Amino acid sequence: MSHVTLYQPVGMEELQSIRASGWKAFPEHDPERPIFYPVASEEYAAVQARTWNAAHSTYRRGYVVRFNLTTAFLSNYQNKVVGTPGHEEYWIPTEDLSLLNAAIQGQIAVAGTFAGGDAEYRKIDETHA
Repeated sequence: MSHVTLYQPVGMEELQSIRASGWKAFPEHDPERPIFYPVASEEYAAVQARTWNAAHSTYRRGYVVRFNLTTAFLSNYQNKVVGTPGHEEYWIPTEDLSLLNAAIQGQIAVAGTFAGGDAEYRKIDETHA
């Protein structure tokens, strides 16, 4: 089955929920944010993790996670360019998050981390297979 690699910026609390799922699923999304926005580029996810998660979260930590989704699942959603070229994301309604989780191939992996909003991105490859 073919797949697409995507990235998601997350904070420490969300990362703990992913870990608790056995690295298989994203947690339920904040009801105030009706769309889940996985992105196509690690660099774009890193910008989001630094400027939002590491700058505004309680623990001042931001992570980029990497995961593979089946192309069959992803074909149901539009790929949108937001702002500048290279800032591509998929807009997936949060009510479809359980379908997204079922379409994840393998495990979610940590690709990198920030400590504080001004810190540099530290690439890591923390797989859980």
